[in-house]
Amino acid sequence: MTVVKQPQLARPVRQYSKAVVLAVWAAAAVPMGLLAWVVAPAIAGPSAQDFAIALVGALTVGLVWQFLLVAGLVAHEQGTLRWSVVREALWLGRPTDPKTGRRGGRLWWWALVAVIAVAATEALPIPLTEPVRRSFGAFLGTEEGQDAFRGNWGLFALIVTMFLFNTVLGEELLFRGVLLPRMEAAFGNSSWLVNAVLFGLYHLHQPWSIPDAVAGGLVMAWTSRRWQTALFGIISHSAQSVVFTVVLLALVLS
Repeated sequence: MTVVKQPQLARPVRQYSKAVVLAVWAAAAVPMGLLAWVVAPAIAGPSAQDFAIALVGALTVGLVWQFLLVAGLVAHEQGTLRWSVVREALWLGRPTDPKTGRRGGRLWWWALVAVIAVAATEALPIPLTEPVRRSFGAFLGTEEGQDAFRGNWGLFALIVTMFLFNTVLGEELLFRGVLLPRMEAAFGNSSWLVNAVLFGLYHLHQPWSIPDAVAGGLVMAWTSRRWQTALFGIISHSAQSVVFTVVLLALVLS
């Protein structure tokens, strides 16, 4: 697949070697693993609520770091963080058919296809058992978890911040915005497949989710590469976060 050249770029998009791709992957995955398995337990209090808040806070720090990593990589490559340049460098423009040059319009329907496909992968049975202590869903299903959110706007803001940096400003910008367009030279037509596998293996902070993350990553990477927009990955990845946000808002207001 030929990448459509964008005149708004200050400099050509750099193609990464396999070593650089792995280095960027490690720069995201290793801090998240350490924050989840070392930092969070070290700072958490004795209760389930204390641990949940410590884990969410630690992971949020890791996701913010990914956003800063993206900004640094783009600034180094393009020499600027001007929005018109960043938009093209991170594939944040309208979906584009590289064969015809068509942009936007009916191509946006592929975003709905991606949302449905990713939702289907999330419904797949998880072959690995998720520890109850580290399950946000399990915590939210307890009376303690629900009480923790009632009227707690600070905790709600922390969760929403984590969601925002998880599916919009962190993981998706890094994997589909930075890495995917820059993996062509190293991996050719298999770049989207490798991208999905790396995205799954990145989940050192919750290794039980790796199989589902690979499955969802295949959808997000293929649609993003096929239509040359990271927005499809962002939209399909964020759908679950929107649902959780609505549920949490209802709890806060209850």
